[in-house]
Amino acid sequence: MPGDRMKWALSGAMIDAGELLDLARAAEESGFDSVGMPDSVFYPEHVSADYPYTPDGRRMWTGDVPMPDPFIAIAAMAAVTERLRFTTNVVKLPLRDPLLTAKQVATLAVMAGNRFGLGVGLSWIPEEFTFTRTEMRTRGRRTDEAIEIIKAVCAGRGPEWVEYHGEHYDFDRLMISPAPDRPVPVYVGGHSEPGLRRAARIGDGWISVNTTAERLADAVSRLTGLRAEYGRTGPFEIDVSPTDVHDLDGYRELEKAGVTTCRVVPWRIYGAEPTAQGRLASVRRFGEEVIDRY
Repeated sequence: MPGDRMKWALSGAMIDAGELLDLARAAEESGFDSVGMPDSVFYPEHVSADYPYTPDGRRMWTGDVPMPDPFIAIAAMAAVTERLRFTTNVVKLPLRDPLLTAKQVATLAVMAGNRFGLGVGLSWIPEEFTFTRTEMRTRGRRTDEAIEIIKAVCAGRGPEWVEYHGEHYDFDRLMISPAPDRPVPVYVGGHSEPGLRRAARIGDGWISVNTTAERLADAVSRLTGLRAEYGRTGPFEIDVSPTDVHDLDGYRELEKAGVTTCRVVPWRIYGAEPTAQGRLASVRRFGEEVIDRY
């Protein structure tokens, strides 16, 4: 957003659920603006597709790595903080019923005092669709419709009648209460051309995977062009996770490129011990050495 400083997000990925409340408190005290929580419904032992974000196509985690439900984790962290915002990065939306998701999002936004943004993605795992009895082939079009439904329920006018008649979802007038008095922003993840187009066309922002600053700059440039193509103006969140930027000059270059939120994993940056105390110390160190100085 022009004129605003770049914000700081703490990644809550692959953290034991018992640590998250202390991490959220430490993040708020250390100057972080938000916490991002990933989504993994389950870990299939056998997967029939390659992981798209590693050179060899292998997943970089094992089945016993903790992946708390993001909605429950965010609700708990919101209850012990006052200023910190929360996002999902990203919920695998086409695995879920959009009305049930809208109910969760609306309630969470109200109870968190409008400190929640919904990040959504498609999922790359065929088995996730098979085991949840959803269809992978239509995931893109269903995600578009689900975003429209969630935005209608969480439009920021409190509870009101909504209806939807689409290709995949169809319902008559209904009301979900509570509903927030501010719109819940929806951020779209993905580096593919369809993902970038979805973000530019109907999203309130875009969320990156863990990748290089060069690739991030390319994506931001493409998003700028696509938003112009769709006639989109106004604020647009660019939430990124750079893998090769670890100093103030690098972070400033990201901001110049259009990044509005930089998501970091301080314990990896500093090579800290993979313990609760090591992660807390890294969060505080990042706050002192980067956020305070930035």
